[in-house]
Amino acid sequence: QALCQISQRTISTASRRQLENKVPEGQKLFQEDNGLPVHLKGGAKDSLLYRTTTGLTLFGTMYAVYYLLVSSMPKKPN
Repeated sequence: QALCQISQRTISTASRRQLENKVPEGQKLFQEDNGLPVHLKGGAKDSLLYRTTTGLTLFGTMYAVYYLLVSSMPKKPN
């Protein structure tokens, strides 16, 4: 039982030592004054996500307006 506890401690502490704190790097990136809004400071990935979200929102808005216009027209009698 003591051997199991020692081996678990060794494994858990060894894995903790390998982890690297990347928070300061991220803080430097987001606090840098480069004229970009915070939601685009992540680079190309953030830009792609922003453009995709904007496009889907515009498409959804246009579709909703179109559907409201079609729904507001009277139906033709058969």
